[in-house]
Amino acid sequence: MPKLLRISTVPLSLDLLLKGQFAFMQQNGFEVFLASSEGKEIQNIEAETGIKVHLLPLKRNISLLNDLRALWATYILIKRIQPDIVHTLTPKAGLIGMMASCLASVPVRIHTFTGLIFPSKKGLFQKLLILMDQLLCKCATHINPEGEGVKRDLIQYQITSKPLKILAHGNVNGIDLNYYDKSLFTESKKQDLSKALNIAPTDFVFTFVGRLVGDKGINELVEAFTQLSTPPPLEGAGGRTKLLLVGTEEPKLDPLSPETQRQIKEHPGIITVGWQEDIRPYLAISDAFVFPSYREGMPNVVLQAGAMGLPQIVTDINGSNEIITHGINGIIIPPKQVQALEEAMHLLLEDESYRNSLSQNARDIIAKSFDQKLVWEALLQEYKSLTYAQSN
Repeated sequence: MPKLLRISTVPLSLDLLLKGQFAFMQQNGFEVFLASSEGKEIQNIEAETGIKVHLLPLKRNISLLNDLRALWATYILIKRIQPDIVHTLTPKAGLIGMMASCLASVPVRIHTFTGLIFPSKKGLFQKLLILMDQLLCKCATHINPEGEGVKRDLIQYQITSKPLKILAHGNVNGIDLNYYDKSLFTESKKQDLSKALNIAPTDFVFTFVGRLVGDKGINELVEAFTQLSTPPPLEGAGGRTKLLLVGTEEPKLDPLSPETQRQIKEHPGIITVGWQEDIRPYLAISDAFVFPSYREGMPNVVLQAGAMGLPQIVTDINGSNEIITHGINGIIIPPKQVQALEEAMHLLLEDESYRNSLSQNARDIIAKSFDQKLVWEALLQEYKSLTYAQSN
């Protein structure tokens, strides 16, 4: 039985981004091993999968001494396990994991690039990030961009000359359509949650899910919503609007502007609920999903909101513009444009026919291209073909 080692920088990525995938691979002929840094999610992963998570001293920030320690620890782990495939996810795990598996002569070394950091950076820091990804690619035998946008950036910045293969239609895990299904939530459950959040039956709810940081377009979203909800209220969808923010701020890494922070605290139409393990109830009570991010790989929340049948407003960036087709299942606007965002929100609020048209297409499009079964099967066949090639 071939051995597969999956490595991510933090266990949250293994738990949320790849949920269910490890059991599928084990059921289809692979012995799966997992590794990451410490984290509260490890207990959940081990309980759900029955697979021990090996601990590595991986850290997101750049630290030469700690990174060398992590490289040695990863190398030792790989030599002990002797995997046929090492497959990494997230930047630091990719660099350390690919270097260590190359040094250990692992025959198949795969890295999946999700959201790229360097395109949004400048100067020496950008050059350092590019060098790190170039080194990662030199050590990898196979490179999988998560989507077409990520692939274009890898080519444009000359990260590697190796073949770049997108599996299925992109995304690392696909969407479980049996789980992300609005019909699972009764009207009674939705009414109870709306009441608890002080959302009236006639309110129109725009929802955002993700980190409440500048890079996700929260400053523009709050400003656009503030302008949209300025009295006198718009008549569409019953008049009143609410903005539901599901996620937490990161004031040390990417703080919001003081004005945005003030509006979030004081605006009567803005509701914050913090990080939620299960976002489905909040999507179920929403009328539209808004995701004005500056950069992404293949954003899971856009897939999840689509599976829940929501019309969406997204920015014209990698990933989002591969999931949303303008005028079919959502609206695409330029990033960082408050006026364009407000106009799109206004359109969904007022034009019920257009909104319903987008909503009707939303779930079908996700099912056609991003059903979890399609993604898992494509990855399984990739693993099988690569291990077969090595054994012959």
